[in-house]
Amino acid sequence: MPSNVEPERLAHAAHGAFVWGTLLLVWLASLLPWRQWAGAPDVLALVIAFWCAHEPRRVGMVAAFIFGLLLDVHDAGLLGGHALSYTLVAYGAFALHRRLQRFDLWSQAMHMLPVFFVAQLVSQLIMAWLAGAWPGWQWALGALLTAAIWPLGGWVLHLPQRRYDDVESSAV
Repeated sequence: MPSNVEPERLAHAAHGAFVWGTLLLVWLASLLPWRQWAGAPDVLALVIAFWCAHEPRRVGMVAAFIFGLLLDVHDAGLLGGHALSYTLVAYGAFALHRRLQRFDLWSQAMHMLPVFFVAQLVSQLIMAWLAGAWPGWQWALGALLTAAIWPLGGWVLHLPQRRYDDVESSAV
């Protein structure tokens, strides 16, 4: 009977240059205008959450806050909106990091869906309070899509580690 619990699948840590390189690459991609659509998945939040869950000693809430501030400055919007959202995502991923490592990527996505949703909800509530108007629920589609692409993002971000594991297993 197949199980979605896979303890200790990847025992090797990711290389620091790869972790920070993926964060910088996704941050640069987030500067493009496709992110302005309200239902767009937040790929930077996904990558921050992934590395906070899988490499909590390398990426944490400070990095999430700084990347959020950089996006806030780029968007020329409310300073701290993305920073708050990314910090909440990083905290949620860090709080779940031991649990997430025991599950496959689809189950991890189900665990992360409430984290993405609540982080966006808090940010939207604050912005709605300051603006005096509710922006609608289009942003919830973005949180849902972010969780939906978690398995693809996790698969891509695990590729260097899988290649290393395959080389070791063939040498035995």
